[in-house]
Amino acid sequence: MEKRISGTTGLFTLLGSPVGHSGSPAMYNFSFQQQKLDYAYLAFDVKKEQMPQAIDALRLFKVRGSNVTMPCKSVAADLVDELSPAAKIIGAINVIVNDNGKLTGHITDGIGFVRNLKETGVDVAGKKLVVIGAGGAATALQVQCALDGATALTIFNRDDEFYANAEETQRKIKAAKPDVNVQVYPLADQEKLKEEIANADILVNATIVGMKPLNGQSLVDPSFLRADLVVADTVYNPLKTKLIEDAEKVGCTVAPGKGMLLWQGAAAYTLFTGKEMPTAEYQAYEAQQIGK
Repeated sequence: MEKRISGTTGLFTLLGSPVGHSGSPAMYNFSFQQQKLDYAYLAFDVKKEQMPQAIDALRLFKVRGSNVTMPCKSVAADLVDELSPAAKIIGAINVIVNDNGKLTGHITDGIGFVRNLKETGVDVAGKKLVVIGAGGAATALQVQCALDGATALTIFNRDDEFYANAEETQRKIKAAKPDVNVQVYPLADQEKLKEEIANADILVNATIVGMKPLNGQSLVDPSFLRADLVVADTVYNPLKTKLIEDAEKVGCTVAPGKGMLLWQGAAAYTLFTGKEMPTAEYQAYEAQQIGK
């Protein structure tokens, strides 16, 4: 690694908290080396209230670009100079591109989620989804699925500061895609959650439940699952959350969050570098590392 770092090496970062579990540094640094790009990627643990200073630091240190992860995606959208069309609708970003001091925010989470489902043979078009969560990633995938032809979305969230986000997403989707039926319910209403899952094609956990320190936990009673249900998670570490493990036991088609990370990362990589990320090579390398 030291041999390829020089005085001209461009820096890319990940901002959010926690980030110690992130697979992004390994993925991007591998890809940079594969394509002989003079870049390096580092993760920085940044809390929401620290984001103004972090954004200033991107400019000060001429950081070429950055990913933004939970819980900073929405606040970051308010701090950059410009937003992509999708980011404007969603109100959150996971990618920042620095063009000589002008910071533009993009969102690739929804693109990565839909691509991850397609890789398992599932198309969101014509489907009803139940999505638990209303943060940045949740909103991104909800909007993207609506734009890509989903017929119905039922959003569940705890009665906290994000519940209003769910209601705002409902309003935005109704304005952009009035033919999509969007409903919002409190997660505490477990009977409604059970009823909606029973009538859904795809169930998604778009919260941090399942990620450390909440690993081993799930927001969905296993009895709500059935074999013909597609179950997806946005958590990518651990590879298999309790929800995914419960779903596999029932015989569901599953889409763990690791694939979403790969494909949203590939879209971000193109924004960062103008090149296609070597996804096949990285997947082969990752499989090799797991096998060691």
